[in-house]
Amino acid sequence: MDFKDKRDSDSGGSPSDDEKKIGLERPALEAGALESRGHGQPPPDPDAGLSEEEKARIDRRLLWKLDLRLIPWLCLLYLISFLDRTNIGNARLFGLEKSLHITSGQYNAALSIFFVSYSLAEPLTNVLLKRLRPSVFIPAIMLAWGLCMTVMGLVHDFQGLMATRFFLGLAEAGLFPGINYYLSCWYRRDEFGIRAAIFFSAAAVSGSFGGLLAAAIQNMDGVGNKRGWAWIFILEGIATVLVGIASFWMVFDFPDKATFLSDVDRQRVLRRLKADQQSSAEHEEFRMSYFWASVKDWKTWLYAVIYMGCDGPLYAFSLFLPTIINGLGYESTTAQLLSVPPYAAAALLTVAIGYIADRTHQRGLCNLGVSVFGVVGFAMLLSARSPGVQYAGTFLAALGIYPCIANTITWASNNTEGVYKRGVTLGFVIGWGNLNGVVSSNIYRRVDRPLYRIGHGVVFSYLVLFLLGGSGLQYLLLKKENAKRRAGKLDHMVAGKSEKEIEAMGDVRYVTLTHSICMERLKMRY
Repeated sequence: MDFKDKRDSDSGGSPSDDEKKIGLERPALEAGALESRGHGQPPPDPDAGLSEEEKARIDRRLLWKLDLRLIPWLCLLYLISFLDRTNIGNARLFGLEKSLHITSGQYNAALSIFFVSYSLAEPLTNVLLKRLRPSVFIPAIMLAWGLCMTVMGLVHDFQGLMATRFFLGLAEAGLFPGINYYLSCWYRRDEFGIRAAIFFSAAAVSGSFGGLLAAAIQNMDGVGNKRGWAWIFILEGIATVLVGIASFWMVFDFPDKATFLSDVDRQRVLRRLKADQQSSAEHEEFRMSYFWASVKDWKTWLYAVIYMGCDGPLYAFSLFLPTIINGLGYESTTAQLLSVPPYAAAALLTVAIGYIADRTHQRGLCNLGVSVFGVVGFAMLLSARSPGVQYAGTFLAALGIYPCIANTITWASNNTEGVYKRGVTLGFVIGWGNLNGVVSSNIYRRVDRPLYRIGHGVVFSYLVLFLLGGSGLQYLLLKKENAKRRAGKLDHMVAGKSEKEIEAMGDVRYVTLTHSICMERLKMRY
């Protein structure tokens, strides 16, 4: 198949047989902006003839343009997403259970059902994002979950709460893995970490902002014969719908179709990705082989274990922090306000770790170091009886959990190549991590207050076994993999293959340059 044939089938023709197998009937819309180049070839250099200093200045200006157009709005979307999924913890303090006549077990079931639909939908969402375009897919799911959130404020019983939480999880499933995948298609590997960290820090900001907002909205208690907790859902749901509508204009497509870039800047972005050995600079037609490549890759599942080690504790912490602080003897509004400082500290450390990991390329060591904060924090929550010591433990707990989320996602993305394979891998990793929200939703029981030893003990175990232990194991295995590559023990994998076949191997490939193996640019990032 020549390049024209490939371009046409990718941009306007019928879906492949593999796409039909999983129900993706719609063709990709972001394919082939620079149609004259062949497979594996970078686009023409628009800055040929300029000095290195001039090129560096142009590159810095381009990166700043990308940051301004992409990062702030995407952070806002995730802040809203995390706020909408966790505000039920704030609503609980203001009488949700009493108004709906539900038990503590039924409340936990409502938390759990969100993570079931959320996790099951995630592995497919990145494929849908690629096929349907970010500028359509992301605003559409926002409208859907905004409506679910608004309706949640209108329910009158347990059945209504369960139904809205299920569909909320289904609608929100595409945002977090989708935006991480989307950003990885714009930035080089050593630029992605700090931006993923800034993006995820919106979750910590939402925790602090959510407490303040809930305390303010509670003052509407009785307006329109609605309780304060109902207004939390209604007002935040309406805000999500409005932001979703605006996102049709504020979310852009992949680099080769982004309308805010000139043709010259699109060439520059694609050249930057190609120089970083990223296949996101190429246009792939979906094949089931990409799906199976992710399933068969041991790194996918070990990253999933690491991610469950921080994601399970994340949801336990974010859903129950107001309850934990309330159990220390503080009233509901005071508990909301006291939940703000730990989140603010976590947001700052998340960005700092993203910056450090990008500069050092040691994401595994960053995970290992930061996770110790979480282990110590939950050890304090388990053993201490003083409210002051326990509150200090919540600070360390937040510091040990939040930075590892963004760092683990970046670590997995950096070591997974191929547009679709990376998307599927991130879907599996994040989906499995979020499925552990079912566990997190059921470990903080009212009968265990005020010490919550079972809940703290489960989170402590997650941090030690999965986050700390998994990160250490992944770090050692990647070092071993790199040693094999440097020693030439895997050179047979590319023997007799064409350049196109080598490119299609993704992160297991080697690139031959003048008949020698270029190891440094393709080594695993540990």
